[in-house]
Amino acid sequence: MTSRETTGFLPRLGGTQVIGGTGRSARDWAALIGFGAIQWPWLLRSLYGGSRAAKRRLLDRLDLPHDALPHLGSWKADTGLLTLIADHIAARRPRLVVEFGTGASTLIIAKALEQAGGGTLISFEQHADFVEATGAWLAEYGLSADLRAVPLRSSPDGWPGLWYDHGPLPDGIDLMVIDGPPWTIHPFTRGAASSLFGQIAPGGTILLDDAARPGERVVARRWRRDWPDFDFRLWKGGTKGTLIATRQGGGVV
Repeated sequence: MTSRETTGFLPRLGGTQVIGGTGRSARDWAALIGFGAIQWPWLLRSLYGGSRAAKRRLLDRLDLPHDALPHLGSWKADTGLLTLIADHIAARRPRLVVEFGTGASTLIIAKALEQAGGGTLISFEQHADFVEATGAWLAEYGLSADLRAVPLRSSPDGWPGLWYDHGPLPDGIDLMVIDGPPWTIHPFTRGAASSLFGQIAPGGTILLDDAARPGERVVARRWRRDWPDFDFRLWKGGTKGTLIATRQGGGVV
């Protein structure tokens, strides 16, 4: 299964490989239940993946057929985020892109990099079958990326939840796209991405999807406090909001 198929309202959790203990504490359960109760409007909003016209315009500019992204919405990236990614790559021409959460964005990043003259995309996902299917999906359009199926493990730097067991990554990351793990692990689980912020290149950019949700807003506040050498802003052009963080020393997104 890939993002080309219809998916359910909630993210897939079954079959996730986790290193170490998998149990949630009472505090974790309280956070999950509490944030789940208040963020349902944002979850409902995420069911809308964008207009057909917007999707058609995006696919036309990338020279992809109109059936390349048949289903968006639910927990997938929407046309707003995908267009933002394509715009950024066209303008900034990143040489190294790291993505957390393989899916529709992987196809768009790979194609946008091709049009921009090339670049390396490393994409992490916790479901091996999803990675395999996405690789085949990209190959249909003559595209490729370094797709890595990795387990999850306890988050670093004191963050709750789980984070990808990605291993060492190179410095000089020009663009990082964060669209996983799912909030159903913990509302703050994506906060652990900050363990890699020191490897973002000067002028490099971080895009956090679903940034309008209450959990991600808490994450953003801590990031702003801990990383003063980044400029943060909330972009509201998509259905779910995107936090854009640009490391000082270069231009803007």
